Amino acid sequence: MNNNEINELEEFGLIKRISSKFNNKRKSTVIGIGDDSAVLNPHKKLMLLSSDMVIEGIHFDLSYSPLK
Repeated sequence: MNNNEINELEEFGLIKRISSKFNNKRKSTVIGIGDDSAVLNPHKKLMLLSSDMVIEGIHFDLSYSPLK
């Protein structure tokens, strides 16, 4: 897959392509790969795992939002 193909897929298309390669193997996985999170149910307690990337120049500009 090259950069042009990735750009054409956009975020959700890329997530769909990646997630199609994986199967949930654990009973504790309620919802696996998603946009920014997954839902697990270990020990009969729901748990939300979340991650997200924040990229300079896309999500913020250091000239308006300094690191301080």
